[in-house]
Amino acid sequence: MEIAVIGTGYVGLVTGGCLSELGNNVTCIDIDEDKVATLKQGISPIYEDGLTELLQKNIENGNLHFTTDYKTGLSDKSLVYIAVGTPQGEDGSADLTYINTACESIARDLANDVVIVTKSTVPVGTNEYIKDKIETNLEKNITVKIASNPEFLRQGSAVHDTFNADRIVIGSDDEEALQTLEKANADFNLPIVKTDLRSAEMIKYASNAFLATKISFINEMANLSEKIGANIDHVAKGMGMDARIGNAFLNAGIGYGGSCFPKDTRAIISIGKDAAYDMPILENVVESNDRQRGILVDKILERYETIKGKKVAVLGLAFKPNTDDMREAPSILVTEKLLVEGAIVNAYDPVASDNAKKILPEQINYTSSIEEAVEDADITIILTEWKEIKAFPLEHYKKHMTNAVIFDGRNCFELEGAAGSGVEYHSIGRPTVNG
Repeated sequence: MEIAVIGTGYVGLVTGGCLSELGNNVTCIDIDEDKVATLKQGISPIYEDGLTELLQKNIENGNLHFTTDYKTGLSDKSLVYIAVGTPQGEDGSADLTYINTACESIARDLANDVVIVTKSTVPVGTNEYIKDKIETNLEKNITVKIASNPEFLRQGSAVHDTFNADRIVIGSDDEEALQTLEKANADFNLPIVKTDLRSAEMIKYASNAFLATKISFINEMANLSEKIGANIDHVAKGMGMDARIGNAFLNAGIGYGGSCFPKDTRAIISIGKDAAYDMPILENVVESNDRQRGILVDKILERYETIKGKKVAVLGLAFKPNTDDMREAPSILVTEKLLVEGAIVNAYDPVASDNAKKILPEQINYTSSIEEAVEDADITIILTEWKEIKAFPLEHYKKHMTNAVIFDGRNCFELEGAAGSGVEYHSIGRPTVNG
C-alpha cells in the first residue's frame, strides 16, 4: 500500500519503519529539516532497540522515504497516519497544537481520496474533530475517511512489540475505512479488535490508566510490607499466580515515568472532568506515583542525619532501561532533592546522559562507567534497571566505595545474594540486608 506517516517521533518512526518492513511504500513527513536530513541517512534521532537497523534496511530497499514537503509526502497515498505529539497541557489535558497543524497541512496538500488514521494518543472525540477540521479546510472535492489505530508500544522494545503485540485496535464509524485499515495490518498476523472511533480512543487511555494503577498499587503494598516486616517479592509472587490478577506489572519500585503513563493518566482525569465525572481512583494513582519517586531520598534521610558533603552515585537516569527518554524520569526529582540536601552527585547512564544534561541540575558530574560513578562514594542509588547495572556484582561496590551502602529503587538484586556481600543493601518493600 501507499502510506504516509506524519511525524517522525517515537511513534511515527516505529510505525513507518514497521509498515515499510511489511512491503508497503511509506513516506514519513516532518517539518524539521535537520531531522529529516539525518533520517535520510538512516540515523535514528532516538535510542530504540532495532530501530536504526530497520530504518536503514528499508531505506536501502526503497520502501521507506523521508520528506519535509507535505505535497510530495501525501501524493497518491491511500492511508495517512497522524503520529504527532500530544503533550500534556497545564491542566493535564492533551495539547492538540500539532494535531491542528497536521490537519491544516493535510487539507492544503491532499490531492486524492484517503483514509486518515490517528496513531497519536488523543482525547475521546478527537478523531471526529480531525475529520471536521480537515473537511472544513479542504478546497478540493476529496473524500476523507477517519480511523483510529492507537499504539501500545513499550519504549525500549517498540519494534519487537509492533510485530508481537497482544492485539491491534482499529476503530472507525465507516466500514470501508475499517476494511482498509484491517488490510494494512493483516500481514502482522495479530488479533485485530474492530470497534467504533470513540471506543478505540478510550481503549488506549483505559489500558494505560489500568497499568499505572497496578504499578501504584504494588508500590503501596511494598511500602506497607516494609513497615510490617513482609517481603514484597513473596507477596507479588503469591498475588500474581492468581489468574485474575496476573504477574505483569507487579514489580515494586520507585514508580512509573516516561511519555505515556504520566500523561495519559492525567489526560483521562481531565476527560472525566470535562464530562462532569470525578475519577478519585486515578487521582490517587497520580498522587501515589508522585510520592513514590522520592521514596529513596526519604529512606536515605532516615538512614543518615545529614548527607551534606557526602558523595552519592546515581546509576541510571532514563525512566526505564533500553531508552534514552528522560521524560518524567524519577532521576529528575531524586537528583534535585539530593543537591538540595548538599550531596555531591556523580551519575551514570549507558545512553541517556546527553538528554539528562538538558534536564537535570548542572551541578551533576557525569561519568563514563559504573566504576567511575561509585569510586569513593558514600552512597549509591539505583534508579534504572539497565542490564549492565544488574550484572555489576555487589562485591564490586565494596571494593570501590568508601562506604558500601546501596539504595536500590528497582530491586535489581536478590536478598540472598546481598547477604554476605559486605554491602548494606536497601530496596523497595523488602528487609534491609547488612551484608
